[in-house]
Amino acid sequence: MRIIAGQNRGLRLAEIGAGDPAAHLRPTTDRVRETLFNVLRNWIDFQGLRVLDLFAGTGALGLEALSRGAQHVTFVENGRVGQKLIGENIARMRAQDRCQLLAQDATKLPPGTPCDLVFLDPPYGKSLGQQALRSAWAQGWIAADALVIFEEASAVTPEGFVLRDSRKFGGTTMTFLQPIQAPAESDER
Repeated sequence: MRIIAGQNRGLRLAEIGAGDPAAHLRPTTDRVRETLFNVLRNWIDFQGLRVLDLFAGTGALGLEALSRGAQHVTFVENGRVGQKLIGENIARMRAQDRCQLLAQDATKLPPGTPCDLVFLDPPYGKSLGQQALRSAWAQGWIAADALVIFEEASAVTPEGFVLRDSRKFGGTTMTFLQPIQAPAESDER
């Protein structure tokens, strides 16, 4: 895996290796990431964006956004193997001052700063992505005009979001969403 474009173009990311079979890491391939970011560059300007990468795995999506000009990325990953890989990849990019790693469950987020771009790559078919999105919304992590990219086996449009587009890549569907309402007050705050 490598960074596709931007100031860190070509940088090789940490190897997953055999790793821990229980980690269930399923990183977005370079080819799919390149296609995704080609779509995104037609919709958004990465300069100065705040990014939230939920179920971050290796952190490749957030780091790609950072390489293209994002101001800050918050990675959320509860797996130790993923946390280690994200830490290594942040160090390889020398981006420690522009990144934060929350080593916790993405479905139970603390209050946060609104982000303009949200990546969501949960384990497929377990509704964890919808739970994490609700938590992020309720805790203030998602800006009112944010773009959310939700990876799942099929297109997903959670309540409170509108479908902007959907693209299929083999067994992965990337659903592009935007909020349609202001965050509701929640007991999670």
